[in-house]
Amino acid sequence: MKTSPPPLKVRATEGVRLHLEDGRVLIDGIASWWTSCHGYNHPHIKAAVARQLEIMPHVMFGGLTHEPAEILARRLAAILPGDLNHVFFSDSGSVAVEVAMKMALQFWLNRGDAGRTRFLAFKGGYHGDTLGAMSICDPGEGMHSAFTGLLPPQPALDLPRNPASIDVLDRFLEARGHGLAGIIVEPLVQGAGGMIFHDPETLRRIRAAADRYGLPLILDEIFTGFGRTGAMFACEAAGVVPDIMTLSKALTGGAIGLGATVASERIFDGFWSDDQAQALMHGPTFMANPLACAAANASLDLFESEPRLAQVAAIAAALEDGLAPGRKIGGVKDVRVMGAIGVLEFERLNDPKAFQKRCVEAGIWVRPFGNVVYLTPAFTIGGQELSMLTGVLMKVLST
Repeated sequence: MKTSPPPLKVRATEGVRLHLEDGRVLIDGIASWWTSCHGYNHPHIKAAVARQLEIMPHVMFGGLTHEPAEILARRLAAILPGDLNHVFFSDSGSVAVEVAMKMALQFWLNRGDAGRTRFLAFKGGYHGDTLGAMSICDPGEGMHSAFTGLLPPQPALDLPRNPASIDVLDRFLEARGHGLAGIIVEPLVQGAGGMIFHDPETLRRIRAAADRYGLPLILDEIFTGFGRTGAMFACEAAGVVPDIMTLSKALTGGAIGLGATVASERIFDGFWSDDQAQALMHGPTFMANPLACAAANASLDLFESEPRLAQVAAIAAALEDGLAPGRKIGGVKDVRVMGAIGVLEFERLNDPKAFQKRCVEAGIWVRPFGNVVYLTPAFTIGGQELSMLTGVLMKVLST
């Protein structure tokens, strides 16, 4: 806080552009942390929220329900893989993860097994900034490492990508699987932990390991869901269906905060009881906010009526071409692309803030972290705008 430059003040958003108060206009290369998948101010989402604002901005979701939430739940159940049919709404991604963890813990408690108190997570992972979510982020390299020893200790292993790490996972589960409530992973891409990619086979191994030990598998699709990796949901590329999935970010097209934790029939059945004590007692005040549900329904309309996944495929090809010269630039460790995600990983990025400042001066908005510069643009970005993003990055790297 003491050393950071003052934030840039945004006056308005439009399409893929940020209009600053000082008159400058920036092309947004990260779509407000990859939420604004349809671009800013999409008229269909704006109109849906405006209609809902006139009818009912908010109502509590305890003992009451409303049509926008019921429609959204049915639509999510229809497009999600497998039997992910039971939707619990919250107000953010971190809370969606907290609810997923609580579901998994209580699933075992309801069966009389109070000894399952830990979650297996993976190094490089990031699942949010609330306390439970922090505990399952990478304990050594993640942004929450300062809290090591203050949070519930959770085991974190390397992703099972090779024979050695596969063997470590198997031995760990054999020795300690009986104490786990579940396994959590970001499918295909670990986002804020470093934009780390893994292949579908790795995800299938994790699913198979969870099955061998009867463990609920939680897939955190808060970053990867809604087309970002090229499929509507990243787990589809691996043919994997989780027991619990978390969603947020692009769920509303980036218009309003909303989270969802979606459970399979197996998990739901673990709470279906005449005993009220076995119910999931959780009630975020703004859960299933009607404005947010209206925005999410409008976002799903756009996925149905406009060629979003085809646009993602085109973005992937453009990112491959536009970022390829980075492989010849000294200090660049890796260039990788998956769907509408383009990553430049450096051996060492000495001054991320200076890098960002030069990008702003050239007319684009990116936000490097660690040794990574990445692009996660809106799916509606034009070819010229995307070329400007990659071109500026190459120019800044080369000078």
